[in-house]
Amino acid sequence: MGSQYSVEDLYDRGDIRSFDREASAVAFPLGGIGTGNISLGVRGQLRDWEIFNQPNKGVDLPYSFFAVRCSRSGESPVTRVLEGKHTKPYTHWYGMPPTTTAGLPRLDDVTFTGEYPIAEVDFHDGDLPVQVSLESYTPFIPLDPEDSGIPCAVLEYTFENPTPDSIDVSVVGSLSNPVGYLGGEQIGPLLEHPDLGGNRNTLRQEDGLDGIHYTSEAVDRDDQRYGELSLSLLGADDAELTHKTAWSREDWWNNFRRFWDDFRDDGRLEPNSYEEASPDGNSDVGSLGAVFELAPGESRTLTYLLTWYFPTRPYRWDDVFGDSDQTDCCGDDTCSGDTETVQNHYATRFDGAWDIATYVTDEFDRLRDRTYTFRDAFFDSTVPTHVLDAVSSQISVARSTTCMWFADGSFYGYEGCAEQQGCCAGTCTHVWNYAQSLARLFPSLEREMRRIDYSERIEDNGFMHFRTGLPPGEPLVHNDRHNRPAADGQMGTVMRVYREWIYSGDTEFLEELWPQVKSSIEFAFEQWDPDEDGVMTEPQHNTYDIEFHGPNTMTGTWYLGALRAGAEMARAVDDDDAADRYEDVFQRGRERLDEACWNGEYYQQALSDPDKYRDQYGTGCLIDQLVGQWNAEMVGLGELLPEERVRSSLQALFEHNFLEDFSAHHNTSRTYALNDDAGLLMCTWPRDGQPEVPFPYSEEVMSGFAYQVAAHMIYEGFVDEGLTLVKAIRDRHDGVRRNPWNEFECGNHYARTMASWSVYEALCGYEFDLTGRDEEVNDHGFRVDPAIDVDEFQCFWVTGDEWGTYNWSSTEDEQETDTTVLYEG
Repeated sequence: MGSQYSVEDLYDRGDIRSFDREASAVAFPLGGIGTGNISLGVRGQLRDWEIFNQPNKGVDLPYSFFAVRCSRSGESPVTRVLEGKHTKPYTHWYGMPPTTTAGLPRLDDVTFTGEYPIAEVDFHDGDLPVQVSLESYTPFIPLDPEDSGIPCAVLEYTFENPTPDSIDVSVVGSLSNPVGYLGGEQIGPLLEHPDLGGNRNTLRQEDGLDGIHYTSEAVDRDDQRYGELSLSLLGADDAELTHKTAWSREDWWNNFRRFWDDFRDDGRLEPNSYEEASPDGNSDVGSLGAVFELAPGESRTLTYLLTWYFPTRPYRWDDVFGDSDQTDCCGDDTCSGDTETVQNHYATRFDGAWDIATYVTDEFDRLRDRTYTFRDAFFDSTVPTHVLDAVSSQISVARSTTCMWFADGSFYGYEGCAEQQGCCAGTCTHVWNYAQSLARLFPSLEREMRRIDYSERIEDNGFMHFRTGLPPGEPLVHNDRHNRPAADGQMGTVMRVYREWIYSGDTEFLEELWPQVKSSIEFAFEQWDPDEDGVMTEPQHNTYDIEFHGPNTMTGTWYLGALRAGAEMARAVDDDDAADRYEDVFQRGRERLDEACWNGEYYQQALSDPDKYRDQYGTGCLIDQLVGQWNAEMVGLGELLPEERVRSSLQALFEHNFLEDFSAHHNTSRTYALNDDAGLLMCTWPRDGQPEVPFPYSEEVMSGFAYQVAAHMIYEGFVDEGLTLVKAIRDRHDGVRRNPWNEFECGNHYARTMASWSVYEALCGYEFDLTGRDEEVNDHGFRVDPAIDVDEFQCFWVTGDEWGTYNWSSTEDEQETDTTVLYEG
């Protein structure tokens, strides 16, 4: 197999890529697990305010920005918005609305770098006499979901004086008060919206913390519209504080004019407040800043905390495809309080936005240190930079609006999200089968998902609903296919129970779930494999939203993997009869499936007439033909199908399905790759025989599927090819064409893209098992065998209760290893 990239491209260990202001697709998500997000745009602007318990892509908060004024003796002051200049086109029907502050002068350009969870922006300007940079993040600590689930964004602005003169610097952040607003329609230029009114901004000050607190007197605390925000400055005691709790309440946009003229005048704001809360249908903007002097060569960092608290959300799915019989969450009968609601998990820890800011302030050094320690440990890994970029960027899915974390500890997820709604509800088993990042970094949340799988979505006979309703038991009624069991989803979930067991070593967890896990395995004997020969022959619903008929290795390898995992788990809980039964079916199945589907080059569907049923693939070379084997590699379940045939199938996938250019590709479905993009097609027919109506996604390119193939190729020794697939994905998400921190499929922040973690583990040759059965692991429960031929290797490692770095070096005489623990849970 060959590669379109040079060896230098594929194995490059240079700096992470950066972006200038033309990369307008960049939106770096800030926010914790289950808290919603605010994104940092490439110009340094805040965008996509999604903190109101629903997605809110493309919606900005009016007049929410940061600005700087610099005064140098003998020169005119320079005042700028702390953002790069706007990029073309300027096509809004209203011109650029005043809410965007687009008419104010900005900085010439930026250099944006993101190493998730930390974004860095260097601002460039020929007129500003100081150098400015921004580092922004939300605390992220693997194995600590609580402190990785804080609804906040930290923005650290650093100002450096490179001149021989002292410079007076004023910095101000402004934020409008959106409390009462639920997202969706953009708030207007006069801060008008029917959900606003009764809003109040208050100056609050405590030791080491100064801020403006944003609330509403018109919304009761138990209402879905209730919320709070705080914009605060941490540790600015020795600077001169300046603030305006509310801009003037004037018509047109004179409030904006008066604020800007006030700031430009001397860098200090004339305090202003109102005894009355904002009038019905309107709100206020508050501004907070600091004034200080920078001596020649001196630098200073101002740390802003943006914290939010919107504790109550509808206890239901809000899906763009209508996967519920309930009214949309912003319908007329829901915002009045008639819909059942639930508290976000963060509401069990904090009492409001100011409480969150106080906690972050008190714990700031620890939270920051551990966040940066993880970032450094991960990005110092001796694997190609574009892999680190891919894997880290898609960790963010776990902290996007795709995921929900409730007060009782339950954790749910959409497949992804549309602009203002979720997209494909119910923590879909067959999509989440691919996701690996959450299980590695926050295994307690993944175990909670398994508890839900085997308590809320499974019937007494072992039938597992592949989508689960909210509240539990609420049906999803988009159409009849939601009432069918998904063969890949149900069998893959069995493999995930095995994963959670070996990653935790918690046999009590396994014993608790085992009766339901067992029934879900044996449901397969009734539903899909009635003769128990290890091959599914009855119609098999799957992640392509259709049924495959007859033997195929896509659902077939999930089934073999579940049988193999089931036998191992049965032995661990002393259910020897089940273990023997599953092992027998597994051994029969691996031979018969191989015989039925092998065509001499790769595995195909065993159908004599693929057109007998719609949506099949027949002789096609399918991206998922070995998906269960990929999963088995990650958890050490061994060979499901013959190794030489697995390798041949992977070679065929790269040869037939990888396109270096899509300019001539025919695709009548959704388009995720076009023009000079490169990518891996879902299915091709190199031996002809394409069905008249193949399965609906066959012409598409989707990142999550390609990540599992890339990892599998690396496991089987095809490292160049696996790296090529990852490089193609990241080149498509270059900041201009697509957002590097949002690899969408059927929705933004799509869960399947968290399969990227498996690429990292495949390159590291990383395995761990905390059950005590594996004698080859080290004292921490893992082992490393790099797939990259190097003399020195370093990687990040994580087990169920600790993480750190692992160093390995080899000489002709000996091998040396060094394991450093950086965190213990």
